[in-house]
Amino acid sequence: MKTAIFKFFGFVLVGLLHLPPSLAGEAEVLHFWTSPGEAKSVTELKELMAQRGHVWKDFAVLGGGGGNAMSALRERVASGRPPAAASIKGPAIQEWAKLNSFANLDLMASVEKWDQVLPKVVQDQVKYKGSYIAVPVNIHRNNWMWTNTEILAKSGVAANPKTFDEFFLAADKIKAKGYIPLAHGGQAWQNFVLFESVVLGIGGVDLYKRALIDLDASAISSAQMQKSLDVFRRLKTYTDEKSQGRDWNATTDLVIKNKAAFQFMGDWVKGEFLVAGKQPGKEFLCSATPGSHDVFTYVINSFAMFQLKSWEAQKAQGYLAYVMLGKNFQESFNLRKGSIPARVDVNLSKFDDCAKASRKDLDSTSQTGNLLPSVAVDMALPTKTHAAIQAIVNDYWSNDQVTASQAIARFISASTVK
Repeated sequence: MKTAIFKFFGFVLVGLLHLPPSLAGEAEVLHFWTSPGEAKSVTELKELMAQRGHVWKDFAVLGGGGGNAMSALRERVASGRPPAAASIKGPAIQEWAKLNSFANLDLMASVEKWDQVLPKVVQDQVKYKGSYIAVPVNIHRNNWMWTNTEILAKSGVAANPKTFDEFFLAADKIKAKGYIPLAHGGQAWQNFVLFESVVLGIGGVDLYKRALIDLDASAISSAQMQKSLDVFRRLKTYTDEKSQGRDWNATTDLVIKNKAAFQFMGDWVKGEFLVAGKQPGKEFLCSATPGSHDVFTYVINSFAMFQLKSWEAQKAQGYLAYVMLGKNFQESFNLRKGSIPARVDVNLSKFDDCAKASRKDLDSTSQTGNLLPSVAVDMALPTKTHAAIQAIVNDYWSNDQVTASQAIARFISASTVK
């Protein structure tokens, strides 16, 4: 029997892993995993908490991009009622940490040897001033293209397109057969995800870093950015008329149900395919978005732990943190979620070929310098800067009257927003 005696969240926690039901507590968790595939992943955590007598109190907020969840969180923290844990990504973790509202997880991290099992890129996301303040649950790859194999075959497309020129040739054939070439949900965050992939495919790592991460004005105003905007707008002509405002999982459903051929989206999409009984390599294919086969844009989902006053709530929170980074949960959760474990020591034998390819590419790009944070999914820019640029991308997609030159000028202006 494993027991632990160590100071945790400012208290002495005895026998954390074997508390009797009478000592159990409640952990309120804010997240935005509300699609069918994501809901199964949340259920996994609830069940593990219940096995120790703890109660998971769901604080689910609709909106796949997470913007609604962050608004709800700000309101709760401002009123002095933070949840036990909240799903927060990227620079936003550091911004919240500056408010001194997070619990310190260093003692648990030391006991469980987090430094030895987490890649540096993950550690950098969940530490503040050298201390752990959040628990990573997975690593998503954002630059995936999902393909319906049946539609490709019926449309006479021999292979997945590897460049945007090849994509447009395939899209024309698919459209001629009466299918939707590109499944896309025209929400602001989804438009940004698509734009990110276009910039990467047209200008490569150099343009991506300089224009989207460093916000270099010369890169933003370059001919490659102009071409990226032209390709981005052209892609819109291959979407369906009901695209505007559609949730990402409803968009994925078009690919699942043989109505649309392609979708550009992170590998949380795969969870929806799996729930629908579809198998990679058979009903659908996973491949890097055009022009990005040697790049990995990552999204790391983490749960930041807030300081709590209640002793019972702290106990439940402590066990939640322990479970989230445990090997068993990391395996089962990511099998359902579509992502890969944050831990490097989880055996991937039960995972599909898409996940194995993801881990292989993560390792290789870590060595080549082509492992990049997803700008679109909150991993690279300060919150206000991200919001300003996303709004420009969204306006350009939604309003055909906005020219590429106007969008570029606005982009340069927004790059100074802090």
